[in-house]
Amino acid sequence: MKPLEDLINVEKARLLHELFPQEIPALLEYTNNMCLTILEDEQAIRNQWKNGLLTVEAWLSFVEEVRNKIGKYGKRLHTQSRLFADQLFDGYTALYMVHCMLSYTSIRKHSNHKFVLAIDLLFNP
Repeated sequence: MKPLEDLINVEKARLLHELFPQEIPALLEYTNNMCLTILEDEQAIRNQWKNGLLTVEAWLSFVEEVRNKIGKYGKRLHTQSRLFADQLFDGYTALYMVHCMLSYTSIRKHSNHKFVLAIDLLFNP
């Protein structure tokens, strides 16, 4: 295995999925719900957008892409670590997925401490 600092997001996501497969369905449900909430409140998000690194259009496109992939691949994302990683963590959609994971584990006060630590270790800069 490569050193942690040499892993790309797809590899980190696959490792996370393989270590905690039981946590993936709830994470994906949370992520999908977050997508729906963002898309329902699109105008409010546009009005409040202050991120200088990304345009609101880019962010919303990541949200829509993740939502579409969760819809397209469904439960296969729960059981197939390669599919999960390749579809949701390749390219810029990884920015949105990392945002969702960090919010899922911090705002919700997730009960699986090891899962929280793994996400922090792998994805929190």
